Amino acid sequence: MQKTSLRMTKASPRPSQEAPTEIRHFALRDLLPPEHLLALNLTLGTLAQLACEEGLPHLIAEQQFTNSEICLLLPLLEAYPHYCPYEVLLASFTNGQITEAEVERCRRRLSLAQAEGVWDQEMRPVRNVLSRTRMKLYAFGIDIFSILETGYVLMRRTRQRTSS
Repeated sequence: MQKTSLRMTKASPRPSQEAPTEIRHFALRDLLPPEHLLALNLTLGTLAQLACEEGLPHLIAEQQFTNSEICLLLPLLEAYPHYCPYEVLLASFTNGQITEAEVERCRRRLSLAQAEGVWDQEMRPVRNVLSRTRMKLYAFGIDIFSILETGYVLMRRTRQRTSS
């Protein structure tokens, strides 16, 4: 029989030194009902859909995202209602931060990949993570659509998947 035990951790004597929880809010007009919003907890990697009913917040849906998924989800949410260009997603995915210099570096990288005919190989890791992110966004009625040779955009999920 396997022995199990709980790991005991000590409370921090100075909680003010802990990293603050960063939560970003997104209303996403036309994707969500007017009284709903999304709250992205960057510390925990959770996305929650909240509604205010009778003055009280209600949790509608919640999903957990990996760090890689957050690196793609955040620029998509920030770009809404507009599309998010490939180079911005790639910059966030590879660097975790989006700076003008990093976006320009990724733009050159993608341009070179297209010229060499290796665009698919260059974007495959991003597409794989986007696929997982897309599945998790279904809980919110949101989908990620590709815009040919441009980038990706968030849209209302209209088609339902059926199991065969």
